[in-house]
Amino acid sequence: QIPFGTDIEGMNILGLVLFALVLGVALKKLGQEGEDLIRFFNSFNEATMVLVTWIMWYVPIGIMFLVGSKIVEMEDIVLLVTSLGKYIFASILGHVIHGGIILPLIYFAATRQNPYPMGQGWVLCVSFLSPCSVSSSATLPSMIKCIEENNGVDKRIS
Repeated sequence: QIPFGTDIEGMNILGLVLFALVLGVALKKLGQEGEDLIRFFNSFNEATMVLVTWIMWYVPIGIMFLVGSKIVEMEDIVLLVTSLGKYIFASILGHVIHGGIILPLIYFAATRQNPYPMGQGWVLCVSFLSPCSVSSSATLPSMIKCIEENNGVDKRIS
């Protein structure tokens, strides 16, 4: 069966992006009248960033309790700890090799600059490469702050 038209489930992301672009152009075209709505969306964006920051601070506590409840239900704790230890060791080793050697070599080959004094953004980027961690969108508030403060990028662009 071939789905067509409205039979496809899911969100119409392309339509949302197109609408957002057209709305932005229309608001800018309005001039002073559109500034109120633009300020509203900027304030809404700032509030969303604060919420994401709060969530990222408290999510580890919730995950700790979720994992803790599963650990309590297990019968063979020694097998769990050894298996988890091997996994953690392999994950950290992979992150160190990838983030500490491979990515800096690629950066150095592309720019001929020292890759190591990149700061907080680089550490966040490497730390969220694990498939079991949260998505990279969780690093957005920190990355936006980093590029605005350290690199002097205009707030409208970041």
